[in-house]
Parts: sequence; C-alpha cells; structure tokens
Amino acid sequence: MYSEAASSSQVVADQLRRNEALTARIGEQLRNRHPDVIVTCARGSSDHAATFAKYLIETHVGTPTASFAPSVSSVYAAKQNMADAVFLAISQSGASPDLLASARAASEAGALVIALVNVEDSPLGGLADAVIPLRAGPEISVAATKSYIATLTAVTQLVAAWSQSEALKKALERLPAQLEEAWRLDWTPAADALESATNLFVIGRGVGLGIAQEAALKFKETTGLHAEAYSAAEVRHGPMAIVDRGFPVLLFTQDDRTRDGVDKVVDDFTSRGALVLVAGKAYDNAVNLPSLEDVAPATAPIVFVQSFYRMVNDLAVRRGYDPDSPPHLLKVTETV
Repeated sequence: MYSEAASSSQVVADQLRRNEALTARIGEQLRNRHPDVIVTCARGSSDHAATFAKYLIETHVGTPTASFAPSVSSVYAAKQNMADAVFLAISQSGASPDLLASARAASEAGALVIALVNVEDSPLGGLADAVIPLRAGPEISVAATKSYIATLTAVTQLVAAWSQSEALKKALERLPAQLEEAWRLDWTPAADALESATNLFVIGRGVGLGIAQEAALKFKETTGLHAEAYSAAEVRHGPMAIVDRGFPVLLFTQDDRTRDGVDKVVDDFTSRGALVLVAGKAYDNAVNLPSLEDVAPATAPIVFVQSFYRMVNDLAVRRGYDPDSPPHLLKVTETV
C-alpha cells in the first residue's frame, strides 16, 4: 500500500499525458450529445470516485448526475429508459458481475456507456462505447490507493475536456508535482490522535465528500477503526447528537463556496469539545494538518487523499494491522 500510494504522482503524470487526446475526443462527443443525465455505477472506492464525479460534473457542466444501484439490473432485472443518458461505469478490475449486468442493461436501454477502468481488456472495457484507461498499473495491495487517485484524475481530465475549462486544465498541469509534495507532508499528529480511537467521523462537502467516503472506508478496512463519512451539512441532521468531548473528527475542506458551511460545523464540533483534525484550513481549537497552499479547489481533494494514504498506512501498522491484506477481503470483489 505504501509504495503503490507513493507512486501516484508518476501514475497521474503518465495518465494525463497519454489520455489527453482521448479525453478531448470524448469531451467533444459529450458536448455534441447533450445528455440529459449522467448515471454513475460503481462499488467501493470507485463509488467514492463517482461521488467526486457527481459534484465536478454538476458544478462545471450543469448536467444532473445520479448513482445507479447495480442490483436494479443484476438482481431485479428491471428495465430502464436511458435513451438520453450517459452511463459512467467506474471499476479497477472491470470484472464484477453486477457492474457488467448494469452496463449491458444501460447499453440496451440506449445509453452511451463510458468505462473508467484500470484493466483495459476487461469485460467492462469490451462492453463500453468508450474506455478511459486509468493507467495505474498493477495494484497488489487490497486497499486501493493509486487506482483511486487515478480515477479522480481521469474524471477531472474528462470534465475539463467536456466543459473546456481552462481553470481545470491548469489545475491538472500542476497536480503531479502537488501529489509528490503532498506525499511528503507529515500527518503524524493524526496518527497519534487516532491510534487508540474506536470511532470517528470523516467530514467533507461538495467535491470533498467523495474523499471523506474513501477515507472512512480506508480506516475500516486497513486499521479496524469504525469511521463514518458525512457531508458537513448532513452531519448536523442527526449524527451530531453522538459527538461529545474527545470524539475524533477528520475534516477535509477545500477553498470554495462550501467553506462557510464547513466553518460552522467546525465551530459546532469544537464547542462540544470534539477532537477535530483538519486538512485545508487552520482553525482555533483544532489539530491543523499540514496542507499545500494555492491548490485549486477542484483538485484539492485529490491532493488531500494522497497525504491521507501515507498517514493511514502508518496508523494501520501502529494498530497491528497489515494494510496490504485486510481481514476477510479480496482485491476483486465479484458481487452479483
């Protein structure tokens, strides 16, 4: 896990270069098609990348983006109407039966199927109308790291090409160097704070919500620590009730229009005496984790998760876990 996560900056640099012309063509195809809706389909870390895709697409293109439940096709065999939809299937292996059933049903229902997949010659790649390779290379650790970051980058490059956003394109140009720098940041205070924890919240909002979901998963699968991810808005609708003195909270905040709402939820947590760990902005009464300055809001979550991966690997070892081989898990989970 450590070495694979550490290689993310090189993976991203290679991916951006090799996929530039491909994503430009698909972006043009999407502009010409004018889809009414984008439907994402994924499991696990890939589904967290789909959350990131939802916010990036909706804020930069304006096309509603919703998550499709694979069991609708694989278990219920319910027919869908997707004539004006783009079906975005995201997978590291491209081999899970439920994802394949969903992509096949979407194609039969008239959707344009685009696959973001690490294994290009996978069954999912064969079903899709267009394939965007993640180009992360073999990933041996059960816990996905570089393939997750590669997925976020592929989504961003696609949206940049589709929306013709110069701001996104410039952010991507800077991303490989920022990932390399983020890997060197010392988040030891977070590992120290969480070494003996039993529960925590992971908070993000907007484009940062998907990495909060990813971080919560990594805590569970690599460290045995029960973590739940929430939007900075949603956590105030009930879950806040269990937060009291010393309750740990890891919060990611990018510098965009979500910042005011995040400020308020940090005030709520700290007023209750919670142990608040923050990446992205310094707050009073919080443990402020080192973060890079001058990172574009859209790519800040990608940079944050790189620093997080190094910390959570260290935390897993401290807590007596092998982060490469979490108990009861396999690299490829073939759900139906």
